[in-house]
Amino acid sequence: MTILNPADASHLEPMRLALVALAAAGGGLVNAIAGGGTLLTFPALIGLGIPPLVANATSTVALWPGTLTSFWGYRDALRGARTWTVRWALPSLLGGSTGAVLLLWTPPQDFADSVPWLIWGATLLFMLQGPVMRWVVGHAPHIADGQELPPPRSGFLIYQFLVAVYGGYFGAGAGILMLAALGMMGLTNIHTMNGLKNWGGLNINVVAVLIFAASGIVNWPVALTMAIGAALGGIVGARMAQRVGQQWVRRAIIAIGIGAGAWTIYR
Repeated sequence: MTILNPADASHLEPMRLALVALAAAGGGLVNAIAGGGTLLTFPALIGLGIPPLVANATSTVALWPGTLTSFWGYRDALRGARTWTVRWALPSLLGGSTGAVLLLWTPPQDFADSVPWLIWGATLLFMLQGPVMRWVVGHAPHIADGQELPPPRSGFLIYQFLVAVYGGYFGAGAGILMLAALGMMGLTNIHTMNGLKNWGGLNINVVAVLIFAASGIVNWPVALTMAIGAALGGIVGARMAQRVGQQWVRRAIIAIGIGAGAWTIYR
């Protein structure tokens, strides 16, 4: 298993830490609205000289408080889904832990070489989000708002496990994969779907955070600074998502993802 010393990462002065906190606030905000906060925080950390594998683990730890606060902001939208959320949690926990362990087993250079493709793959998911969701809503069975959700079929639980493996390993774009499954189950209320998506992300990342913390791979000064920004961003994002459109956020994330992937190849 690959364990990196966080001391290998750059020690950042206050001004650069402030920029990290700002990027994390943006990440927490867009995670709550449309997902994809990693596409902001991960390239930002690499740009500050932190090795990609350490940056990925640190970003996961830092964004988890934002996931918690944004999930709390959607709690009222999850009425009628309590039994279902319990069943959704198990594959999320198992998959998230599997993905985190796989990340630790990945040689640092191999992960660094894969970074542009991971970023572009996540960006592609965002580009497909609109068409995929329109198809899902048009073909899935309808469940009325507030109606108790049926228990998820085993196929959806297996699918969620695979999404959680990816989420524990890298994670950017996992939200759209979960939203697509929720739509296929018959949900059409975007607020309920976002609440369940955040619940899945919360469970995926909690085990990843514990594994990364135990491994010693996390740059804690950076992670704690980012966590404050991410938590504030998650609170604001959860409120904004239920009042404003999401299209401008998605377009910005796509542009950032394309640019970040190209920049990492150039670098």
